[in-house]
Amino acid sequence: MKLQCEVEVVNRMLPTFGMRNRGKGTRAVLSIGRQHLQSTSGARSAAVYLMICTLKDKAGSKYKLQENIDQFFTKFVEEGKATVRLKEPAVDVCLSKANANILKTFLSAVRLANQGCDVESLPLSSLTPAKTSEIEKPRTKMIITSKRDYPLTKSFPYSLEHLQTSYCKLARIDMRMLCLKKLRKLDLSHNHIKKLPATIGDLTCLQELNLHNNHLESFPVALCVSTLQKSLQCLDLSQNKLKALPIQFCQLQELVHLKLDDNELIRIPFKFGLLSKLRFLSAARNQLPFLPQSFQKLSLESLDLFGNAFEQANPLVPSIQLTIPLTLLESAARATVNYRIPFGPHLIPAHVCEDLEVAKSCECGKSCLRCYIQTTVTMNLHLVSHTVVLVDNMGGTEAPILCYFCSLTCYSQFLDKYLQSNR
Repeated sequence: MKLQCEVEVVNRMLPTFGMRNRGKGTRAVLSIGRQHLQSTSGARSAAVYLMICTLKDKAGSKYKLQENIDQFFTKFVEEGKATVRLKEPAVDVCLSKANANILKTFLSAVRLANQGCDVESLPLSSLTPAKTSEIEKPRTKMIITSKRDYPLTKSFPYSLEHLQTSYCKLARIDMRMLCLKKLRKLDLSHNHIKKLPATIGDLTCLQELNLHNNHLESFPVALCVSTLQKSLQCLDLSQNKLKALPIQFCQLQELVHLKLDDNELIRIPFKFGLLSKLRFLSAARNQLPFLPQSFQKLSLESLDLFGNAFEQANPLVPSIQLTIPLTLLESAARATVNYRIPFGPHLIPAHVCEDLEVAKSCECGKSCLRCYIQTTVTMNLHLVSHTVVLVDNMGGTEAPILCYFCSLTCYSQFLDKYLQSNR
């Protein structure tokens, strides 16, 4: 049986001579194995040993186990820590950074060996020198910046937390990457990726995803409703071919940094204001004509919307899509949303559910579905961000906001306030 962890062998006699131990563990492989001994009379016997192999001592140091353990210290075994105190030599074998479950099993085998149990009943290993790959500290970071260095015949280290594969001309995401469950940062910038697999959402620890300078034309809904909702904090989609983001994108509510520069965006999801943790947003050099109404709910530290095709706001020229009286569907839909009545495809048609999920909000706080008055007003972007990059070359920091009104009354009240403020 083998255990990979960090080990420090503490000599209990050193304080007697006024010396101290180093106090730091070393990466090692521990084995429990049997070694045959031959007495002077020619008789052969088997003894069980604990062998510790490190990078400096691959051949390993052996310690007899039977009736040679003075005490076990297992208070912190759930944290992967334990100490085995040997009688001869007078040392403490201090274990740390071990897998808790494997450590418990390993200690049980050591305890049985100490008690002199039948050797055949113990999970033993051969006492052979450890391989370098077994002792080396697990690799957590890997950076590849050329196609020549890209691994084709061997897998990525399972322990990776940061993986960068840039300038490798990847046309799709390598599925081997999606097996790296400890991955926190994935950088796939400067490739030729056109489509994202839904299985990226299986990377439950992923906090940063960089897809800068690829050929993406869409962002999958499946990723928006995956475990990325709880983990993804930084997302770089700049310099792609995105024309729009799905409404479900606003469910990535842990986002803090978002880069959308140099795409072909013609709109931002109208529920964008739900990204309450967003602090850094850049969507420069796109084709945005206006911003969604919920944009006003953001609280940013930095905002860059330079180089967009913003329209001139004109609240006096609304687009009226209002029928009086309201249709039965519109009235029922508004009541469902306003009174928060539960709904789902098991109760009403699926297409109606989809409409309800994208219901628009009036300035009065109520919802509207397909019957509304729509207009644009100007907003100073400093109201939502501490730092604002100029929107245009004229030094402006204002942008048009798209507003909805559920009735003529709401629009009239807005119009009165607007005209009074501009007198």
